[in-house]
Amino acid sequence: MANFDISRKLFKKASSVIPGGVNSPVRAFRAVGGNPIFIERAKGSKIYDADGNAYIDYVLSWGPMILGHSHPVVVKALKKAVERGTSYGAPTALEIELAELVIGLYPSMDKVRMVNSGTEATMSAIRVARGYTGRDKIIKFEGCYHGHADGLLVKAGSGATTFGVPDSPGVPKSYAQNTITLPFNNIEALKKTIEKEGKSIACVIIEPVVGNIGCVLPRPGFLETLRKLTKKAGIVLIFDEVMTGFRVSFGGAQAYYGIRPDMTCLGKVIGGGLPVGAYGGKKEIMAMVSPEGPVYQAGTLSGNPLAMTAGIATIRELSKRGIYKNLDAKSVLLEKGLADAAKRAGVSTRFYRAGSMFCTYFTDTEVYDYPTAKTSDTKKFSRFFSEMLLRGVNLAPSQFEAGFMSLAHSDRDIEKTVKAAYEALKKI
Repeated sequence: MANFDISRKLFKKASSVIPGGVNSPVRAFRAVGGNPIFIERAKGSKIYDADGNAYIDYVLSWGPMILGHSHPVVVKALKKAVERGTSYGAPTALEIELAELVIGLYPSMDKVRMVNSGTEATMSAIRVARGYTGRDKIIKFEGCYHGHADGLLVKAGSGATTFGVPDSPGVPKSYAQNTITLPFNNIEALKKTIEKEGKSIACVIIEPVVGNIGCVLPRPGFLETLRKLTKKAGIVLIFDEVMTGFRVSFGGAQAYYGIRPDMTCLGKVIGGGLPVGAYGGKKEIMAMVSPEGPVYQAGTLSGNPLAMTAGIATIRELSKRGIYKNLDAKSVLLEKGLADAAKRAGVSTRFYRAGSMFCTYFTDTEVYDYPTAKTSDTKKFSRFFSEMLLRGVNLAPSQFEAGFMSLAHSDRDIEKTVKAAYEALKKI
């Protein structure tokens, strides 16, 4: 039986100096019960906690560690970079190199601006879209998370098409009133809203695969219709690929589904585990960004040399022949194994996967939007999570978060995971 005494003591100590004991809410284990595990180190497919327990990791720092933890190529590059200095507050050739790599893989982006997080990327992209169109309102979709900027912490009201209301204290109603929230995968609601409000809508921002209520796939025709309607109405279409970028495919969800948005937001994988975000798009839109244009956005650590170095090393590794075929094969193996484990254990689940991101829902209902995701039995998930942790498998501590595969996961890791899943499912 795993021992968590040190993690428990650390959490108690952290709670006295950090709100809730964590620096990002989901880490507190509130959704699954118990205390969080405190991590000391990570290597390959494994993480190791302060009590010395090892876990096969499917959180992977919430997505960035697609090569696995502490990949030797990335670590070597970072060691050299650290010796040259950690921050300059001035331009470097590294920024150009990473920008060229990203633009080469995402043809929808003529130019890209580096920032420090996904939240900065989405917040900035929306500001640029508003400046470009001269309009104020935006459309987002229920269940899609685009960071914690005020105008994006919005929940839907009672109707299918509704202006948002603040989803957090501290967000002024006036911010939320410019955000329209629609149900994901609902073409009719989208059409009606654009017909009614189109001339006042600056942009539509969407996770093309929703990764913040698990893993919800777009239905056939939904993204295509979205692209067609926004183009006709002169609305900037923003793909938030902070999570799906390099995960759904090397070129993200836009390459996989064959959709070219006007703007794209990236993060996670492009930083190789360091804090990086990016937003980019058509040259005429990006010409609005200061100092070229009037829309202001800045950042002291934007383009940080360590983050650029890790991103370049990661993307170059991912570009090697056969990498994505290998990653997909591992993801398929896990998908089949978990589905079979649930069937043998007699537990109703729904498994969804987009490239190397995935989610298991404890429901027998098809999941295609936020309400159907909420049909999942969260109590069963909490028990499943705890049983998996005791068996050395680290999953996201929430039913409504995606899991991730890395290139470091071995067939043996996957076999152990499936075996643990069967045992855990039998217990619940």
